[in-house]
Amino acid sequence: MSTKKISIGTKPTAKPAPVAADAWVESRVPAEGPEPMKRLTIDVPESLHRSIKAQCAMRGTKIADEVRELLLQKYGQA
Repeated sequence: MSTKKISIGTKPTAKPAPVAADAWVESRVPAEGPEPMKRLTIDVPESLHRSIKAQCAMRGTKIADEVRELLLQKYGQA
């Protein structure tokens, strides 16, 4: 059995971030990309959840994708 030696790095310090880093964070332009998502939690009857889950499984889709599509149909895209 061989012994494996590991080295432990230096202890982190409480030094503040460099001023350049703070300036970069404050002045950066948001990247063009997908719109950020927000979580929506709802309660549904167990029987309805079971039905939705079964239908999604047969179609090979996710419940979240199906619900998003229904909400877009009802409320449109912003």
